[in-house]
Amino acid sequence: MQADIERILISRQQIEHRIKEMARQIVADHSNGGEVTLVPILTGAMIFCADLMRQMPIELQIGMMTVSSYPGAATATQGSQLVGQQVKNVTGRHILLLDDILDSGGTLKLVIPLLERLKPASVKVCVLLRKDRPSAREVQADYVGFDIPDEFVVGYGLDYDDYYRNLPDIVTLKREAIEKRK
Repeated sequence: MQADIERILISRQQIEHRIKEMARQIVADHSNGGEVTLVPILTGAMIFCADLMRQMPIELQIGMMTVSSYPGAATATQGSQLVGQQVKNVTGRHILLLDDILDSGGTLKLVIPLLERLKPASVKVCVLLRKDRPSAREVQADYVGFDIPDEFVVGYGLDYDDYYRNLPDIVTLKREAIEKRK
């Protein structure tokens, strides 16, 4: 896997530091009370969610939603489809929707209205990465870990053909690595 990496865009140390900062802000924003439910978009946001929630010393619950946007060996979104959800009763609770990357905005445009129909007190969006593209700027993200160039990235939960999620850094791949999986 290491031989497939073109360059490290965001190091594991930068990620760890930024997640601690985000957690402090989220906790401060919820200091007035109200119950919080984290809803990560699986599978990409699972590592982000685990690390973030360990930094949040507040009472919270967790739900999950699975959305497919990059099936198989795709490097561009193919449109978002809800695959499944496990969200308990969130009526009157604050929802913090977690996603690994905001690029086309399709996933959040699909999921936010579904969550709003469950009558929560609020729905806030927290993304680890936001790509520098107009479609990403059209969707409101309340918490953003990093703004990145419009490049295809993997690692820290993000994948290519379901590989590379276990890399601890956010990286770009060599062209040969992408070609070998097509």
